[in-house]
Order: sequence, then structure tokens, then C-alpha cells
Amino acid sequence: MRKNFMTDPNRQKIIDKIEASRDHAVKLLQDMVTIPSVTGDEAAIQKFMHDYLAGIGLDVDMWETDWEELKKHPGYRPVARGYEGRPNIVATLKGTGGGKSLLLNGHTDVIPVGDGEGWSDNPWSASIKDGRIYGRGSCDMKSGVASHVLAVQYLKELGLTPKGDVMINIVIDEEVSGHGTLDTVIRGYKADAGISGETSDLHVQPACIGRIWFEIEVQGKPAGVQQRYMGISGIELGYKICKAVQELEDERVATVTHPLYPSAIDSLPCLIGSFQAGNYPSAFPATALLKGSIGTVPSEDHEGVKQSLVDKIAAVAAEDPWMKDHPPVVRFVGYDAEASEIPRDHSIVETVSRTYTEITGKEPTISGRQGAADTRFLNSYGETPTVIFGPGSTAVMHSNDEYVSIDDYITSIKVMALSIYDWCNSEAQKAS
Repeated sequence: MRKNFMTDPNRQKIIDKIEASRDHAVKLLQDMVTIPSVTGDEAAIQKFMHDYLAGIGLDVDMWETDWEELKKHPGYRPVARGYEGRPNIVATLKGTGGGKSLLLNGHTDVIPVGDGEGWSDNPWSASIKDGRIYGRGSCDMKSGVASHVLAVQYLKELGLTPKGDVMINIVIDEEVSGHGTLDTVIRGYKADAGISGETSDLHVQPACIGRIWFEIEVQGKPAGVQQRYMGISGIELGYKICKAVQELEDERVATVTHPLYPSAIDSLPCLIGSFQAGNYPSAFPATALLKGSIGTVPSEDHEGVKQSLVDKIAAVAAEDPWMKDHPPVVRFVGYDAEASEIPRDHSIVETVSRTYTEITGKEPTISGRQGAADTRFLNSYGETPTVIFGPGSTAVMHSNDEYVSIDDYITSIKVMALSIYDWCNSEAQKAS
């Protein structure tokens, strides 16, 4: 396979096909972005993807998650609503036989846009300016999903169906829980390897960080506003808690290391993102509720990191004359994702890296994604070692005026197509 790598004429056919289909590729992504698909409202985009995938001749499995069954899985995290009318998809291009299988994973749900304030245009416009497609989801991560779909479509149209099966996995609820991918695993889908199209700036990423959301409830001593000096302010206590969380970040940045995350300060955020105290301008603020998050890197003890926050808050409270007898309550609620990684020298990492170099003429940046990803479910439960590679930028995702570079998007399609061609035409390992 490798010795014929540069002389195989099909490789140039694939690249030429993608270049000639540039307008088609842009149009598909624009169509996807114009469909609002905030988490919880994914029905329309999933119906669109189902129809598109069926229309190009793939075998499409679309199903709704059984919430009660999902709750039985150790990877489940509590969520506020179920999955009726919010289907997941796996579309399969059946291989000709004998090759390795590949699962391409991505999500179509996006974060809210509010009332559109701060955007230069309608967040669902999919407008093009300066070589970029703008709109919520353009970056995170409809461009990644589209690159998977089109890579398979163009190979199929060229008559280059590979030996191994290719599965396009398009899921919902990633922004809240990742349960769409978890349910894909539960449904029985797995492959010899996977590629997640999450935002990676076209870096090849064998790892992703974890993310832990928490809240800390502080109870001071109530008092009337005229005799406020008799009370204990929740704001002042909350400020001490903020300082404690900052101290924990400092400790973690100084001690936690990982080779794919050389900048610990960027990779290990531990902060208070919301501080709510009191309930009336002329009433004494006896309570406070602080909400925040902690980033983790692979190889860390996920539950141990949670305990470190509990211990830190307890230690600070023990030194306070009021909080030592009225300790703050720490709760872990909302998003809870473990960090995950596969070996840097895994063959799927090497395959994507090699095809990236072939397309761009540059060595890829091998890094860890500074954001959580659904790869944690595929790696931990799905027997599908998965690397991250996508056209969007992690620095741009979730921002106003979210965008993706059209050139990066086209590059991603090329890398995906050649990676599928190489991986799925490689001989599958025979079961012993």
C-alpha cells in the first residue's frame, strides 16, 4: 500500500474531483447552516441529513434514543429532557470486503444565539465574506460533518468504493451531554478506527480535554439592611471562594502535565464563570451561588479532580470563622466529560497525518484538543480508537460571527477522502 502511495492515479482523481466540486461543497454547508439546530431542536437538520445521505445511495439508520435504557449505561450523565423527535444517524457505505472499517463522527446541534445581538448578520444566514462561511454551526461543527459526507459521496461517485465499511455517524445533544454518540455505541456501532470532525484548526489531535461543571452554594447570616453589620455577607464569603478556586487553578497549572498540552494555563481552566448573590437592591445579601468549570487532561483521575475541589473549598472554609460552622455546599451539575486520548503513534493518527501532508505539503501539528469531545465514548466504550481532525477553529467556536474558512473546509474534505481511501483499503486484521 505504502510503496504505491504516490503513484496511485486514483489519488489525483480524488483531489481533482473535490476541487471541481467546490461550489457544491459550499452549497451543502450553507444549506446545513441555514437550518437552526440549537440543542433540543435537532429534528429538522437530522431529517435534512437523512434525506441527503439516502439520496446519495447510502444505507441510513436513523433512530431515537431510549432515554430509560440510556440511563443504565455508566457513561450516562443526568439531563433535563429526553430524546423524542431528536434522532441520531449512522449512514453506511458498505465496503467491497476485506478492508478496515472507519467511523466518522460529528454532531449537528449547536449552542444558542440569543436574540442575535453581537452578530454582524443573521446567525443562520450562512453568508460568505472574505473566503469564509459565517453562521452558528459553520465552525462547530457542521463543516466537519459536511466534510465527512462529501468525502464519502465523492469517492462513491468516482467508483472508488473502498474494501472496508465507512460509517457516517451524525448525532445530537453533543453540546449538553454527548449522549448521541454514547447511544451510537449502545446501538452496537463500532469500527477499526474513527475520525471526529470536531474543531481542530486542521491539527491532528489524538486527545481531548475533559470538562467538569460545578456549583458552590454559600450561606451567610441574614440581617436587616439597617443592621447589616449584624449579618455575614454572601458576597464577601463568595469572594473568598473565588480566590480559593483561583488558587486551585494555580496549583493544577503548576503540577499537572501532559505532552500534548504543553501550555497548562490554556489547557486547565478552573474558574468561576457565574456569581449570583442577594435578590434585591436594598436587602442584605446573605446567600451566594457560584458556578464554574474545571478542565482536565488525559490520564488524570476524573473523580479525583472533583474531590480536589471539594477538599480545597473545605480547607478554606475551615479557616473562616463563619464558614467553618456553615460550610459551603459543592455540587457537580450539568456538563461532565472525561478527558480521552489514543496513542500518538496509532495507525489512524499516522494515516490522517500522512494524507494531510500529501494535500498541504506541510507536516501536521499534532496536539491535544483544548475542548471536550465525543471521542471519549468511542475510545472508552465503543472499541473505536478515534482521532480528531476538523476544519473549524476551537478559538472561533461558540463565538458571535462564528465562521469557517472555505479553504480549510475544502482541505478537510480532501484529507478525509484520502484517509478513507487509505484506511479502508488496508487489509483488516483477521480475528484470532
